[in-house]
Amino acid sequence: MSENAEVPFVSDEAVKLAASESVQQDQDIRSKVRDLTLNALKTRQLNADEVRGLIKAVTEGVSVGLDKRSGEIKSALTEAMTGLDEALMKSAEATHLALRQLTSQGKDFTDHELKDALENLKKMEGEFVSTMSSVADAASAKVKQEMQDLVMHIRRTGTDSGAKVADALNEFGGRVKGTMSGGAAVGMEVAREVSNRL
Repeated sequence: MSENAEVPFVSDEAVKLAASESVQQDQDIRSKVRDLTLNALKTRQLNADEVRGLIKAVTEGVSVGLDKRSGEIKSALTEAMTGLDEALMKSAEATHLALRQLTSQGKDFTDHELKDALENLKKMEGEFVSTMSSVADAASAKVKQEMQDLVMHIRRTGTDSGAKVADALNEFGGRVKGTMSGGAAVGMEVAREVSNRL
């Protein structure tokens, strides 16, 4: 398959089902959820609504799967959410690298275009935590407390994807008011190039 070949869209329902199946098993939960999330990210626009929908599908699937799981659920939940965080971190890292490469090639961005790209990145960790919290509130009694405990832990310690987003914000945040200029239709081109690099 060529690098530019169209990847078939992975629906939220398919993601939810696959995430559910992943946590019902005892092997490679983290890598299964990470790979599932990365594959689904490849089929979507990298914007807040698409990322939020994907996070919701994964966390709902994990919740349903944990409810059906026999035996211990805490470590399976931790593994699944670590896999989701790793996928989001890789996405944030790819976006960061794409922005860095595009700016090093002399691409010009308006303040607005760069702000939009950084805002989408900044929302990622917040979407992760708030979506997981909503899913936890709606989860079955068997799963609810474990999910709520993990949400509290994440709020205290942060996520790996949040750290990667902070790196990008630190690098490009100062440029919003500084050296970036011009570029009429660059926003759509940037979005396309960033998505392709994922």
